[in-house]
Amino acid sequence: MVDVPEKSLQQYAPIVGDKILREIRQLASYLRGARVQHINSTAQGGGVAELLAMLVPLMRDAGIDATWDVMQGNEPFFEVTKLLHNNLHGAHQPLTSEMRKLYWETTLQNAGLVLRDADFVCIHDPQPVGLVRERGDKGRWIWRCHIDLADADSASWSFLRQLVERFDGGIFHLPDYAKDLSIPQFICPPAIDPLSAKNCELDRAEIASVLEKHGLDPKLPIVLQVSRYDRLKDPVGVIKGFKLAARSHPCQLVLVGAEVRDDPESAQVLSEVREAAGSDPDIHLLLMEHDAPREVNALQRAATVVVQKSLKEGFGLTVTEAMWKAKPVIGGAVGGIRRQIIQGVTGYLVHSPEGLAYRIRQLLGNPELARQLGQSAKQFVIETYMPTAYLRQWLLALLAVRYGTETPVVALA
Repeated sequence: MVDVPEKSLQQYAPIVGDKILREIRQLASYLRGARVQHINSTAQGGGVAELLAMLVPLMRDAGIDATWDVMQGNEPFFEVTKLLHNNLHGAHQPLTSEMRKLYWETTLQNAGLVLRDADFVCIHDPQPVGLVRERGDKGRWIWRCHIDLADADSASWSFLRQLVERFDGGIFHLPDYAKDLSIPQFICPPAIDPLSAKNCELDRAEIASVLEKHGLDPKLPIVLQVSRYDRLKDPVGVIKGFKLAARSHPCQLVLVGAEVRDDPESAQVLSEVREAAGSDPDIHLLLMEHDAPREVNALQRAATVVVQKSLKEGFGLTVTEAMWKAKPVIGGAVGGIRRQIIQGVTGYLVHSPEGLAYRIRQLLGNPELARQLGQSAKQFVIETYMPTAYLRQWLLALLAVRYGTETPVVALA
């Protein structure tokens, strides 16, 4: 079981107001004492772990007996689930019989994770979805999908769908990701925690010390991307765009990533990124430890422009984080990034390295425009992507699964 620090809903009152908190507690009263188990594939690294670290303690504070467990697997298992992950994003690699065998063997080894007396078992993403075969007569099961299934490979989705339809409901980030399923589907965008180490306010001295630690020039504009070293995050495309922009606007590029336990491709991708960066002294590739969220926070606050040039994206919480910090954001026009960036209002959407370069030059050349976009972006996050909104959506989903709904797709936002 993952040990998470306690959190109180009341901590968010200065941001969202007491009225919102009263409504959440009233809603949670209908689930008071319910035992809710969350299961995913990693306790550190990536947006899913960050969401659970935020959600589980808030559920507890609202009177729900919430727990979080992590399935165990070896590197070959995570290579299989990475292939499945890529296929669900649109790749077409065969899922061989040997891979399926390994998937089921590892699933069986994790069968003991499931709490037989839980009122709700919430499985996150494809890695542990096979555990649904261990469900008993008690409790209801929910599959929480954090990825974009719009262009999923038909064979891989067929493999997954037979399992997903054993659940009592599915939760997706966006309406675009909902599939033709026999179970109810709930639309629930994620959120960020403004009080976490990654998002809390920092003083200038701490920000300056982080820049000094990583050899960054505090006088030179910073273009920043924070994400896994994953081809779908297109770090090589970011480097190409940066090099084009830097011809006319001197700046430095910072790519920040971390080794992720359930992503065996990250080392290879990092090697490709290093090759693309070459010996350019203004390109900085950082590999952060998972316990360095304050450093990520400092880099985001020091950035002049934040980019997230993903080719595929479940939602893109790094965009939300930057918007919360009132930064102008340039993002790939994919997945949940399209729902966060309102073109010309909260940032810019792009489709190519050349488009990225154009927007970088535009923002570096017009600081007032950058400031206005950043302020609009922060207000949008306050209104839409706070932890209280995320918790409320989860409570509604749990109640709908418990008592039933006749609507096949329900928007909870």
